[in-house]
Amino acid sequence: MSAVHALEVRSLSRRFGRREAVRSLDLTVQEGDVYGFLGPNGAGKTTAIRCFLGLIRSDAGDVAIFGDRGTRARRHVGAIVETPSFHGWLSGRDNLRVSAAYAGLSGSRAEAEIARVLDRVGLTERAADRARGYSLGMRQRLAIARALLGSPRLLVLDEPTNGLDPQGMREMRDLVRSLALHDRITVFLSSHLLSEVQAICNRVGILDKGELRAEGPVADLLAADASPVRIVEVEADADALTAAIADLPGVSVEGPGTEGRLRLALRGVEVAPFVRHVVTAGVDLGAVVPEKRNLEDVFLEVTSGAAR
Repeated sequence: MSAVHALEVRSLSRRFGRREAVRSLDLTVQEGDVYGFLGPNGAGKTTAIRCFLGLIRSDAGDVAIFGDRGTRARRHVGAIVETPSFHGWLSGRDNLRVSAAYAGLSGSRAEAEIARVLDRVGLTERAADRARGYSLGMRQRLAIARALLGSPRLLVLDEPTNGLDPQGMREMRDLVRSLALHDRITVFLSSHLLSEVQAICNRVGILDKGELRAEGPVADLLAADASPVRIVEVEADADALTAAIADLPGVSVEGPGTEGRLRLALRGVEVAPFVRHVVTAGVDLGAVVPEKRNLEDVFLEVTSGAAR
């Protein structure tokens, strides 16, 4: 490994009996990334994360975090893996005191650090309440506060929005963005919510059956569309438009679109020739709106070969 990255994984493998959960995994998280780690259920995401963090032993491979390995690497990382748990009878602040003690923080230093992370996640006013009374969103924020103890350079979040309502998801999304932008923390985010990942991540890796199928900047993956099918929504009289494309090979009606438009699939047909054809046929076009490729399209193509 040459350049120092926030997280660099090479040839990582982990087997459970006959099942190879992670197979020769290579990935790179650059400092400053908000990196989305995607994959279907059972793809091996959580197993890989546990290997990164040293929670389970890998069968092969190398993991470096800011150039360090093993126990030295852990000083750079704060993490939430799967569903966080707390002592329900203790307050949020006291739960953090327990965690701070495990992290080697004590006295005034621990109290100052606890106050800092509570403020950072917006829980100062509820810090004296027992954790059992916290909502799911508050527990997730408390978990992030715990992960931020000691000012880690890399924050690993395994499904941080799992089970949250839309408001909670938005708050979590805003917090992650703020931590990356204002606190300069590199974030590694595992999620199955593709729209959330597309909204907050600048780079992604897609895992399927233990193997990394694609990795790169979100913008590049969205631009790399090899599908011959283009989807457009057309504002026009439905009967006139249907009649006009009846003799145009490769164009078919897929169904209703948004705002009263028709959704069409163009297979091997570019948008400009399509527009010329229907206008020449006497159809009045109010709008032709190409459907933008999103991360779900990329995910389906990579994991199942599905085409648009």
